[in-house]
Amino acid sequence: MFVWIHGGGNVDGASNDYDGSKLATGGPIGTPVVVVTLNYRLGLFGFLAHPALDSEGHLFANYGIMDIQAVLQWVQRNAAAFGGNPNLVTLGGQSAGATDTGANMISPLSKGLFHRAIFESSPLSSLQPLSVGLTNGMNFATAAGCPGSDATTAACLRALSAAQILQLQGTANANGPYVTGPMVDGSVIPVTPITAWTRGQFNPVPVMGGNVQDEGNFGIGITQYFTGPPQVPITAEQYVANVTRTYSGPEYPGGPNYPAGTVDQVLAKYPPGADPQATYNLVTTFPGACRNRHIDALWTQAGISVYAYEFNDQNAPYYFPPMPSFTPLAAHTIDIQFLFPLWHGSILGVPGASQSPALTPQEQVLSDQLVATWTKFARTGNPNGTGNSPWPRFVNQEGVPAYLSQNVPSLSTFTNAQFGARHDCDFWDKIIVYQP
Repeated sequence: MFVWIHGGGNVDGASNDYDGSKLATGGPIGTPVVVVTLNYRLGLFGFLAHPALDSEGHLFANYGIMDIQAVLQWVQRNAAAFGGNPNLVTLGGQSAGATDTGANMISPLSKGLFHRAIFESSPLSSLQPLSVGLTNGMNFATAAGCPGSDATTAACLRALSAAQILQLQGTANANGPYVTGPMVDGSVIPVTPITAWTRGQFNPVPVMGGNVQDEGNFGIGITQYFTGPPQVPITAEQYVANVTRTYSGPEYPGGPNYPAGTVDQVLAKYPPGADPQATYNLVTTFPGACRNRHIDALWTQAGISVYAYEFNDQNAPYYFPPMPSFTPLAAHTIDIQFLFPLWHGSILGVPGASQSPALTPQEQVLSDQLVATWTKFARTGNPNGTGNSPWPRFVNQEGVPAYLSQNVPSLSTFTNAQFGARHDCDFWDKIIVYQP
């Protein structure tokens, strides 16, 4: 069985955007699986910490994660009625769905509820601490007219309408100041991801996961999409401001600070140049890829099977309308349509899945291959079914194939060293803070 968690930054998205029929049949060369898609509470509904609620004697803060766990428990009770096996459950998701998959690998409340994990952009590396969630939650309550921290405050919060909450949550382009997302609450998620991966404090299951070649290009496109009209590409000044903001202060809210001089190092290595947008794609893509590699190595050290990949088709159809001076490349979300036919970016993309551009014949072949690997992994814990080809098992060893390159006209592999060189990990591994 395959349980799918949709993406959307843990603030938007819906399960009905995902057509699981091809995965369910296995496509022409895969194996059939039972596919379960789900909805879960998002934004301030799904991830909210506040003393008035947290002191009531129930699990708190990560309500969206608890929703996913309720689905996994439902699957355990009902799998057989749908022809599924409750002892062969694969949990997977894309983007925020991958984050939530990682949260469930860490959560003791998910132990035994799933047996493989798929991370599509990409493994979980950090979450915010409860202290940040509490600050955001109390500020939200005050802004909503519910100050205080007692039972009256809790009643006031529960009386808010959905419209009132959504108004304070943010816009389609950006979250408001009160949104936290999954956080380390101490119970549902007891420890930080990097602590869990480093110390083996997680539910050990075989893992398949990776990234797209141009992850950061999605954020660039989203920003340009919402700036118009006119829609204009990022300038050199904006590039410098973005890098300065990113690498000043903490690596993530509540996390460790970047050392002094980090901004200068990044700008010296990656000056804006003649095409700041292209450079910004590298600066927003490479760190994540190097984090993924680090986590793949930690998982391998913990003794679990890891199958890592990079999606490299830079010409796949894009669901946003054309914009000046913007080429989608292999952007974040571009690979979803290869697994869920005609996925089109929810309501922000081209209206109606039937209007989405079709994959080319070569891309249809790639889609068939990816569906086959996913369904074989769900069935066996190995995307090849058996053996080590075409998808090598990840090894942290020089000169040995370690990654699958998902591309047209054919699949290929590259080594750990080649992956590191492609993403400049010798540089980024000195910038990123990996300590638990």
